[in-house]
Amino acid sequence: MKLLHTFLGLALLAGPALADDYQLTDWNDLIPLEEQLNPPPFPEVDHEDEFAIPGQPVGKVVAGLNGKKIRLPGFVVPLEGDSKTITQFFLVPYFGACIHVPPPPTNQIVYVNYPKGAKVDDLWDAVWVTGTLSTVSASHDIADAAYSLEGVSVEPYDL
Repeated sequence: MKLLHTFLGLALLAGPALADDYQLTDWNDLIPLEEQLNPPPFPEVDHEDEFAIPGQPVGKVVAGLNGKKIRLPGFVVPLEGDSKTITQFFLVPYFGACIHVPPPPTNQIVYVNYPKGAKVDDLWDAVWVTGTLSTVSASHDIADAAYSLEGVSVEPYDL
């Protein structure tokens, strides 16, 4: 009987991520182990020169994540859309990530294509983004992303 309760408890914890074949992913999962153990140097900020812009740290990708169906929490940095919906955005691990200088490492920014469009009002708080991840990089004026994701859903963050 204990075994049955344990199994049912684990099944409930796995929840929708397993049922829908989407793996709950953490931002650390996007960083290769060797980079977690030996992080690359962070660019220095020149506080004396107001026009000096430090470079963005370049992070390597985890090749095994290419083509994986994932569910990742984060904050939205809008890139494309209109006054009601956003169809392309960067997903970042913390609020204001691409506004501050320098932006996060490239492997901590995910470019999301979401043709269905996410409502603008829903994007100022943390969200869950579900979709298929690829190791194809994307560039924009404000930052570069080491990963791209074809989104199937954007939902308010909820534990």
